[in-house]
Formats: sequence, structure tokens, C-alpha cells
Amino acid sequence: MNYINAYCRIDHQQVVVNGSCVLPCNDSDPKSWAGSIYKHLGIQYPKFFKMDTLCKFGFLASELIMRQLNLSPDKPKKDWAMLCLNACSSIDTDRHYQTTIQNADNYYPSPSVFVYTLANIVTGEIAIRHKLMGESSTYIFEALNPDNLYTLANNAIGENRANNVLCGWINFDNGFADVLMFAVSAQKRNDTDMEWTSKNINHCVAKQT
Repeated sequence: MNYINAYCRIDHQQVVVNGSCVLPCNDSDPKSWAGSIYKHLGIQYPKFFKMDTLCKFGFLASELIMRQLNLSPDKPKKDWAMLCLNACSSIDTDRHYQTTIQNADNYYPSPSVFVYTLANIVTGEIAIRHKLMGESSTYIFEALNPDNLYTLANNAIGENRANNVLCGWINFDNGFADVLMFAVSAQKRNDTDMEWTSKNINHCVAKQT
């Protein structure tokens, strides 16, 4: 049996950690909303401002979870894997990059934008920040399917590829962030830890306050 040690939900309304709202959204602009969360956390990580919006929201969710577990980003974590699922890949940045190359008379492709036209960059940014040394993978699905997420995390732990998995749904499109991230482990850290089941994943999707 595996356990949910912590989880974080971020959407356009609020930030929820372990079922409790820690920050309501007062920004209609997603970039401002991401900046507000960053400021609320008091993070000192200048690279954040170079990230695309998908990476920013994934980064913030991972930060909230690792703080909940009292895990320093400076300590290497050899037994941690990182698994990301989403539906839109890097489409938001893809659209942005397309505008820089579609007009031959106004051709200004930016390497700093181009690097984020890959969906798996978000897992890389998180792995770098928290020194996660295990596997790092991204999967594209039409929608968040708890059964898929449950199976992928269980496989990573059950096949001894990791003892802990930071995993979840990290999606951004049309100005809306939709993030649900979990820290999953074979070890139970607290009496309040839920069992890692599809039913409990659905519970975390629905629970907002």
C-alpha cells in the first residue's frame, strides 16, 4: 500500500494544500496569479521569471508540497521520481512561439521561448529545483484520469524505480491553470495520510476547502 503524504491543488480560484485553502485568487491574469503565489511563498529563485506559465504553476505546486514535507530543495533526493500528466502539452507556449515565426517580415524567434515548446520541460524544472534524481516523465491524456495516475505512480514505486513519487496533473491552456500534484510514498508520514487510491485521488480533485 502506498500513501499520499501531501497534495496541492491550484486553479484559477485558489491554492489548496491538503484540503485547506492557503491563498484565494485575486488576479484575473494567470501570470499575475502565478506571481502572487510566488510572492506569498517568499521564494528566492530568479529562474522562475524566465519560465513559461505551465512551468510556473507546476513549480509552485511542487514548492508547496515539498514545504509541507519539510524537504529542503538543496538536499539531493535520489529515491524520488517525477511524473507529469496533462492534456494540452505545451500548447500555450507553442502559440506564443508561432507568432514569432509566422511572418517573414517580422521574424523574431526567441530561444528563451522555444525551449518551453516541450511538455516535459516542466518536470525538468521541478527536478532541478528539488534535486530529484529519479526518473522524470510526462504523459499526455485527454483528461485527468485517476486510474492512470494511480497506476503510473504505483509502477514507479512497485518496480523499485523510486521510493517516493512527485506526480500529478499539470495543465495550462486558454488562461486557465489546472494543477493537482501529489507526493506519494510507500511510507506513511502522518496519521492523516490517505491511502493512494483512485477514489482518494478523486476526493482530492473535488475537495477545495
